[in-house]
Amino acid sequence: MSFYQKEAQEVIAELKSDEELGLSSAEVGVRVQLHGKNVFTPKPKEGILSKIVDSLKEPLIIILLISGLISLLMGHLPDGLGIFAAVLIATSIAVIQEGKSDKAFEALAELSNDVQVKVVRDHQIVYIPQSDLTIGDIIHLETGDKVPADARVVHSSNLGINESMLTGEAESITKGSKRIERDHCPLAERTNMLYSGTMVIEGRAIAIVTAIGDQTEMGKIAKELNEESTAQTPLQQKLADLGKKISIIGSLVAAGIFIFELLTMYQQGTLVLDNLATALPGIKDAFITSVALIVAAVPEGLPTMVAITLAFNMQKMAKNNALVRKLIACETIGSVNVICSDKTGTLTENKMTVVEVWCDGNNAAVDKIKCQEMLENFCLNTTADIAHQDGRFEFLGNPTECSLLVCADKSDVNYLDYRKQFGEPVAEYNFTSARKMMSTAYEKEEGYRFYTKGSPEKVLSKSNRIQINNTILPLTQEHKDAIEASIKELQDNARRVLAFAYTDFSAEPQWEDIYNVEKDLIFSGFVGIEDPLRTDVRAAIDQCRKAGIAVKILTGDNINTARSIAKQLGLVHEDSLVLEVTDIDAMSDQELKNKLAKIVVIARSNPTAKMRVVKLLRENNASVVVTGDGINDAPALKAADVGVAMGITGTEVSKEAADIVLLDDSFSTIVKAIKWGRGIYENFQRFIQFQLTVNVVAFITVILAEILGYKMPFTTLQLLWVNIIMDGPPALTLGLEPPREHLLQKQPIKRNASIVTRDMLFKIVANGLFIVAALILLLKTQILGGTAAQQSTIVFTSFVLFQLWNAFNCREFGVQSVFAHIHKNKTMIGVVFLTFLVQILVTQLGGQVFKTVPLGVGLWLKMIGFTFSVVIFSEMIKLCTRVGQRLGGNHENKLEADGSPGA
Repeated sequence: MSFYQKEAQEVIAELKSDEELGLSSAEVGVRVQLHGKNVFTPKPKEGILSKIVDSLKEPLIIILLISGLISLLMGHLPDGLGIFAAVLIATSIAVIQEGKSDKAFEALAELSNDVQVKVVRDHQIVYIPQSDLTIGDIIHLETGDKVPADARVVHSSNLGINESMLTGEAESITKGSKRIERDHCPLAERTNMLYSGTMVIEGRAIAIVTAIGDQTEMGKIAKELNEESTAQTPLQQKLADLGKKISIIGSLVAAGIFIFELLTMYQQGTLVLDNLATALPGIKDAFITSVALIVAAVPEGLPTMVAITLAFNMQKMAKNNALVRKLIACETIGSVNVICSDKTGTLTENKMTVVEVWCDGNNAAVDKIKCQEMLENFCLNTTADIAHQDGRFEFLGNPTECSLLVCADKSDVNYLDYRKQFGEPVAEYNFTSARKMMSTAYEKEEGYRFYTKGSPEKVLSKSNRIQINNTILPLTQEHKDAIEASIKELQDNARRVLAFAYTDFSAEPQWEDIYNVEKDLIFSGFVGIEDPLRTDVRAAIDQCRKAGIAVKILTGDNINTARSIAKQLGLVHEDSLVLEVTDIDAMSDQELKNKLAKIVVIARSNPTAKMRVVKLLRENNASVVVTGDGINDAPALKAADVGVAMGITGTEVSKEAADIVLLDDSFSTIVKAIKWGRGIYENFQRFIQFQLTVNVVAFITVILAEILGYKMPFTTLQLLWVNIIMDGPPALTLGLEPPREHLLQKQPIKRNASIVTRDMLFKIVANGLFIVAALILLLKTQILGGTAAQQSTIVFTSFVLFQLWNAFNCREFGVQSVFAHIHKNKTMIGVVFLTFLVQILVTQLGGQVFKTVPLGVGLWLKMIGFTFSVVIFSEMIKLCTRVGQRLGGNHENKLEADGSPGA
């Protein structure tokens, strides 16, 4: 049986403590030995060497390291050093920008700083460091204290606890010592338990410590953060898969070329088994060619391009109020198809707000309340305060009472003026769970005014009159029925309803006799209070729906409030499931996985439930974003593909556990981040399409030249130069393409989908074969003119120019013309032009190194025109496809108009 199910004295007896004597010093020593200190167990920090090793485990990085080593062994020092430089840059960016240190745990541990706690020890009340608390200690708490450990309430007076950081519940929780009989009671409803890290916002309490350190609810969260390992993101999985395929294909092709060269040498008689020494130069050349093909197959620039692109877009996203803490999250957020969102502070403003007012017998505008007695009740029957901070109200005290003061302010009433006018109260009756009311009395010239507020049913039961149109009338059953109907309507819409009443005394009553004072009241009205939706949330949810992203609300709030919010956002449909955490706790993992698609709300959610939901969604191949602002959100934020924390209202723990922090706390910023993420993913695809086309052309051209008996079209150094220059600036600028407007109209990329799509594969093959055909034509004929000595240079330079033009083809997917957005990436145009100038210098001046000869201006102009044909070829294919799509669409429309089935 749990502590909350037992009487307080039973708990004290079970833990062998004493309310008055407390624990003895000797007993404390024994218990510290048994249970340890009241601190979280720290996680070993990961060293810089470990971080570097982790970043070097990426498949493409491993292939590059092997290729670089082979280049050095074969004597190609510049190529080997260049490859190692690319690895160094990529690794450095990854380690510096992202890192893998677990700051979330450190932030969580900071919550247990050694503040002083009032505790009973050796029959005396003393102050001790929080870390010295042990199980069975009797602690005394009051307004403003942070709860130092999990504890069972023994005595309380008007005790209000803010548990939003732990449970997600926006409203403060009234606590008492009464035992709870319910089994498996949700954390948010254990009203006799206090939890480490929460705040006492009003009242006092005496409690007995039941759990410390790692065993507290906060400690359990810390442990989950400590143990949770970060799985590969969808992009990392896809790049790893691509790296494996490239390495296998490249190695097989290279091995095939090497064997083909050996067979050719054998047929020509240059490879004699009895005299291998004479064949060694040829064997070495064949091996170097094979290594060059392997190096050409590996996109050396990909890791660097990924790192630089992510770093560049990290800065862009920060300007859009999305601060990216982990580099890979820039792209990963673009592939998400599920958002598991907290409610309080994420979808809502986390500010209790009066939204409905009924007073003086009528509905009233929130900012035009005329009922004087009601406004006085707002301002005088309270212990809260508010302050103006940067155009916003800062709540100082109970959030509900603060919302009433804000409401009065909207009606041009300064609550401080009322307090000065009325002076100090003559009697105060704090809210209790039994009375469910709060009352305050003030002396006036003609007697005493008594104000009451509380639950509608209690206030109505204590009232016998009602104020309507400034007239006091008897409270009839008809009045009560009408009021209760209006209140029910508010409650059905997840409003918290508070009722107000007052009465006057001509002579001073016996204030200590509360039950004779708090009666025969004049009912003045009621208000509906809610934590309102953020103004931009509905539009953001609509954009998510269009983008194929499901939104699920995982909140600590009660099910009625959560359901109402979900309905307001249009998330609840006929087959939708709105559940409590106890409902999913009763399900097996398989049952829950089968129902996850229909679940839109999980109320009374706790950290364990959130973690379970995230893990099962990912097992269903979903890519998941978790949003949140509380400590209770931290484990799920870390477990998700992308954790998004609120920068303004979020706790330090949630920010440190997250991958992205929203600087404006706006849900719509998540949608902007998703758009950027999808744009980044497309940029990676542009780069890969460009690089693979280079590889296809190099492979097939070399193979066909060997088969057709032509001289090797490229030297090893030329192949390496093409690979390096095409991996460099031209390719990197493809990562700078701004996100297109259509991105939020597309469905998310599936986690298990290949990064190379059918459209990309078709263009790689089509454009690649076109370039290969053109290069073979140049090998076979002198179509561009030039001398015989210039032909190899023309082939090599045309290969480079073809790829530069093809970079523009790779900017657009589908049937979109390359000229549509030609002006939106001016950097690319400039870089391609500079690369062209470098190629001119290599061709004209690098003869000894690259085995080229100078070419005349006429030949250069012919090559530019000839190689531009790849753009014309690509545009013609797109034009034919667009025409075919239009004809196909018209045909379908005609069939449907004729009543025939569509195609």
